[in-house]
Amino acid sequence: MDNLLILSVVVIMGTMLSGEAAMYTVGNSAGWDISADFPSWVSNKTFYVGDVLVFQYNKYHTINEVDKSGYDNCSTDNTLLTDSTGNTTVPLTAPGNRYFICGVLTHCLGGMKLAVTVERNQTLSPIGAPVGAPLSPFDPQSATNPASGITDGSNLPSFISRSSEFGKGCGVLSWLCTLGTLLMVLAVKL
Repeated sequence: MDNLLILSVVVIMGTMLSGEAAMYTVGNSAGWDISADFPSWVSNKTFYVGDVLVFQYNKYHTINEVDKSGYDNCSTDNTLLTDSTGNTTVPLTAPGNRYFICGVLTHCLGGMKLAVTVERNQTLSPIGAPVGAPLSPFDPQSATNPASGITDGSNLPSFISRSSEFGKGCGVLSWLCTLGTLLMVLAVKL
């Protein structure tokens, strides 16, 4: 009986965490490359706080997060974040616009740049609940060392693994599963 309760709690927690974030491989199978069509790739996606961008690229490219001016002018003069490891993971930690370019000028001018708009999560909150500020070392506006904003993913939470196809409705489904499991556990005890 106690084992059933422990198993139920583990299943409930796993189900609840499965709908929290989406990972997007930028450019799909082309990756972060001059051949990718980034405007088309981003056009049918909605990004939320907690989602993660994964940039996969070869040694001839870099990933640079810049401001709007840097994006428009393909300039790395005021780079917020930079990486050239070939596999860069960028958590989206706050709502707003984010801009990424390849640091190779001719690549950026050829279209190797990406602008994403990050929306607030569509989570179920009690009415009147305050919206807290994101607490993350990856927030480019609050980091004392902006270069720390790009990570190899080794320190990201393990639940960041679901694909983007599941949408944001998983939270409701998770709560329904939780309720069903609790009712089942109570019925077994009676």
